[in-house]
Amino acid sequence: MHQNNNVTEFILLGLTQDPLRQKMVFLIFLIFYVGTVVGNMLIIVTIKCSRSLGSPMYFFLFYLSFADSCFSTSTAPRLIVDALSTKKVISYNECMTQVFALHLFGCMEIFVLILMAADRYVAICKPLHYPRIMRRQVCLILIILAWIGSFIHSTAQIILALRLPFCGPNLIDHYCCDLQPLLKLACMDTYKINLLLVTNSGAICSSSFMLLMISYIVILHSLKNHSAEGRKKALSTCTSHIIVVVLFFGPCIFIYTHPPTTFPMDKLVAVFYTIGTPFLNPLIYTLRNAEVKNAMRKLWHVKTVSESKR
Repeated sequence: MHQNNNVTEFILLGLTQDPLRQKMVFLIFLIFYVGTVVGNMLIIVTIKCSRSLGSPMYFFLFYLSFADSCFSTSTAPRLIVDALSTKKVISYNECMTQVFALHLFGCMEIFVLILMAADRYVAICKPLHYPRIMRRQVCLILIILAWIGSFIHSTAQIILALRLPFCGPNLIDHYCCDLQPLLKLACMDTYKINLLLVTNSGAICSSSFMLLMISYIVILHSLKNHSAEGRKKALSTCTSHIIVVVLFFGPCIFIYTHPPTTFPMDKLVAVFYTIGTPFLNPLIYTLRNAEVKNAMRKLWHVKTVSESKR
């Protein structure tokens, strides 16, 4: 598998070469990353400690927040550190590890979003059968299958990456290691590998997006049979999910389905779905969800009371 010849390390060019802009990149993305980790960890702790958030939707939201934190961690820390480094060097092994982690947690996020859509479909369209279909054991099996599917996908990506021979330039015009920028450095005809990349990552993104949008259209259409209060609550939940789906899949589809040509906006689009979306997800799910906000208030109140008693 290991076919690289001369290259043992790569140099990441990052988002910009301008010293002043690099300092701005450091400050902006440090805030984004800290906000991502704190926001998602807050959701994870709230769901874990709150009895009122025991439904399957919050079970899946727990794993979405976990995947978001890991997905952002696979790229953001290096981007932040490299912004202040004079030489942005990443070893071959670290680069391959980043490719694997990026696709593992990115694919996991896709599968969890699909499970959340399936949960909303059953809850709204088949309410009488919901407790039987979305049992805890079923949800756990679905999450395990999602992890297995993500591992298979990321393994396929790393196999493609390990087959690339590098014998010339080692400058990656990107802020992280991924197959698209690595293909430009390989000293071989990469047409077939790029085709496999589009077939794998591109197909997963595009087909998942279509499946999700169709499911939400069906869900929204079925709301006409519900009461005004039930319709309002379901619409609020589904709107949050649709916003997250569009924000994540739009850039993802752009990156993994376009031909092997570098566009000026590639890095900015990649930043949006690898760092921007994980940062926005906690805000979307907390600001638009009364149950999560109430659970956070109760958790904070209990913690404050227990500390005051001490």
